[in-house]
Amino acid sequence: MGAVVPAVGQWGRVIALVVVGTPALLVVALLGLVFGTADIAWQDALGYLWADVTGGVVSADHAADYRIVVDSRLPRVLTGALVGAGLGMVGLVVQAMVRNALADPYVLGISSGASVGATAVVLFGVFAGVGIYALPTAAFLGALIATIIVFAVARSAGGGLTPLRLVLTGTALGYGFSALTTVLVFLAPMGDAARSVMFWLLGSLAATSWRSVWLVAVVVGFGLVVIVALARHLNALAMGDEVAASLGLRASRFRLMLFVVAALMTGVMVSVCGAIGFVGLVVPHIARLLVGADHRRLVVVTPVIGAVFLVAADLLARTVVPPQELPLGAITAAVGVPAFLVLMRRNERAQSL
Repeated sequence: MGAVVPAVGQWGRVIALVVVGTPALLVVALLGLVFGTADIAWQDALGYLWADVTGGVVSADHAADYRIVVDSRLPRVLTGALVGAGLGMVGLVVQAMVRNALADPYVLGISSGASVGATAVVLFGVFAGVGIYALPTAAFLGALIATIIVFAVARSAGGGLTPLRLVLTGTALGYGFSALTTVLVFLAPMGDAARSVMFWLLGSLAATSWRSVWLVAVVVGFGLVVIVALARHLNALAMGDEVAASLGLRASRFRLMLFVVAALMTGVMVSVCGAIGFVGLVVPHIARLLVGADHRRLVVVTPVIGAVFLVAADLLARTVVPPQELPLGAITAAVGVPAFLVLMRRNERAQSL
């Protein structure tokens, strides 16, 4: 019975974090609608949302602010919440796959591969024939090709798809994909396009629209459902291939499936907002420090923390030095590193008592 008490306490933390995190997400989302290059009163922002939902009428004097809130800031906030939740969950999955708490999509080369595809579209018009879907198509294909290459190389030495081979292969090929992206930027015929790509590669939600909201919602939503359903298997995988095999789980095949899901989610997210670093690393850590290592709890808490984290970071990115906008990746690192260090220090102190 003694082992049940900590588990019950951890689930109590999960409930508390969801209860606190949901209103926190709503608050930062409202702030995201209010603040920007043009500040809008929160009462007006809520009124515009209500008018949009109910089909109400907005006076001509407020038409410009209405469009800013409904057509620009609202899809940006929603995309930020979805991407934050998705990046956090992908990071959680990758860390379980390779049994390494320092892993994230960059370690396996997934983000770097997606960046290559997206950069080719922006700079050279690759896949222009598919119109508005060129960027997500190229980013997903880049992530998928990177996944296939990493998977094939990691298996080439024999012995199955082990965590160590995945980390070493993904890290090496990730540097290669990043170098290829740099070469593409260097060869770009237009300097302005190259500069915009470099800013985008550091992460930005500036180009989001309602189309990107639906695209991310469908793909990330699908990925979240799959990951939540596989939470028990993630526990087995995180304990080692031998333990997973004793529980009837084929570790190599399961890793391949997780690899594909992670590539799909990462490719779409990179196509929408660029390669935002640090979220996939720090958010699972924060969740783990708060509710323990059981993935059944982590898959509940991680998306909430990720969504709040990225929406708040985007708010800072566009309000710190207005009217200029900072790269979102710089904000996630600047905010996430101190927060992670503080939580880690508190956890160490709690364990020493």
